[in-house]
Amino acid sequence: MQPFSFATTAQILCETGASRRLAELCRERGARRVLLVTDPGISQLGLLDEVLPGFALAGLSVELFDRVVADPPEAILLGAVAQAKALGAELIVGFGGGSSMDVAKLVALLAHPECRQSLADIYGVGNARGPRLPLILVPTTAGTGSEVTQVAIITTGATSKMGVVSPLLLPDLALLDAELTLGLPPAVTAATGIDAMVHAIEAYTSKLKKNPLSDLLAREALRLLAANLDEVVHNGGNRAARQAMLLGSCLAGQAFANAPVAAVHALAYPLGGHLHIPHGLSNALVLPHVLGFNASVAAPLYAELAPLVLGDKLRPGSALQQTEQLIGALADFSERSGLPTRLRDAGVPQALLPTLASDAMLQQRLLVNNPQEMTEAHALAIYQVAY
Repeated sequence: MQPFSFATTAQILCETGASRRLAELCRERGARRVLLVTDPGISQLGLLDEVLPGFALAGLSVELFDRVVADPPEAILLGAVAQAKALGAELIVGFGGGSSMDVAKLVALLAHPECRQSLADIYGVGNARGPRLPLILVPTTAGTGSEVTQVAIITTGATSKMGVVSPLLLPDLALLDAELTLGLPPAVTAATGIDAMVHAIEAYTSKLKKNPLSDLLAREALRLLAANLDEVVHNGGNRAARQAMLLGSCLAGQAFANAPVAAVHALAYPLGGHLHIPHGLSNALVLPHVLGFNASVAAPLYAELAPLVLGDKLRPGSALQQTEQLIGALADFSERSGLPTRLRDAGVPQALLPTLASDAMLQQRLLVNNPQEMTEAHALAIYQVAY
């Protein structure tokens, strides 16, 4: 066994309906003034209708920052920081998808009264310094796992992003409530679910930091996700299945936070940066093809995962044959869910493929974790096959 380090969120509350007690959970942490960071869609969908009244009942002051957008730019983050400071916020809640949670993580750092760092100071690995404000993260999709990761990604240019990586970004509490995911459209449910499956698969095959704890979490995550994805896509009102997906996403997040993701994400990021294809769909589009590229070295590990996805449908065979079945099953999830399965169907121009391949090579922090070394020529070939 290689030496390893494992860090995760201090407390996880997995309970359908628990978001209605959010104010009480904030008060238990000594907060009187709370900033809730979210996006406009969350407000419009009414997901906060049963959450916000509890703050007045608990005697707490709460303000809403609901201007987060997908792939949030620096200006959005700095606007949230300014509002938190003006409020004198004593606790930050991130409520929504990965973007809202990422912004909330950084607000908790930058809005602390004793913070002497700028946003530029904290980009990179281990550059953030404490203290931070208390932080609660409440995911409304079962996909990103951001509630248990020590990473926040911010858009810094037209197509570029930068990350802050620090244990300080792990919240004090992650609250998993299936009721918040009941209204997700089937396509969003499918794409975010496949994103979580990618987290589990890439953590299990991560080259440098794979470890026994991340392996356990990745396997259980993949089992939960594969067993419930079809149900939540086609019967979105199933609370038990929705809660299982949230837990699966969380476990996958814990796994990849400690055994990082690799080439699937490296090739997915340029699709989001250039074309604003949602991250989960970007992953789904390249997933089968990256796994096929890795199969020559990673087949034994993929074969260990195949029974978790295929169950009794898995046919006996070599590790490579079982890997092929796994790849086929993962591609079938996208097709059954009605997601585009080719880059061309997602609006990717063929002329852009060389640029995408070049940009994927900028993701070296991810590519070093891939079981098979990848060059720009490999990346281009994968995009071409996926086209």
